[in-house]
Amino acid sequence: MYKFFLAVSLLSISVSTGALAQQRSGTADEQAACSRDVQRYCRAVIDQGDFTILACLQQNRPKISKACDLVLKNHGQ
Repeated sequence: MYKFFLAVSLLSISVSTGALAQQRSGTADEQAACSRDVQRYCRAVIDQGDFTILACLQQNRPKISKACDLVLKNHGQ
């Protein structure tokens, strides 16, 4: 369960170094927006790292919630 919350909190980190320096984790609202989508579409890759989860969400973009999609867009993804 810890890995899941860590992955979700790091989900909103942009790949760019500048954004990484500015923000280490998403807000509680951002985490909540994507947690259900991560569980639904990316459960199999939760233990494979944050960028794998991000890639999974991007691959499932047509299916993820509008709230999670907005989180990704707000972080340049």
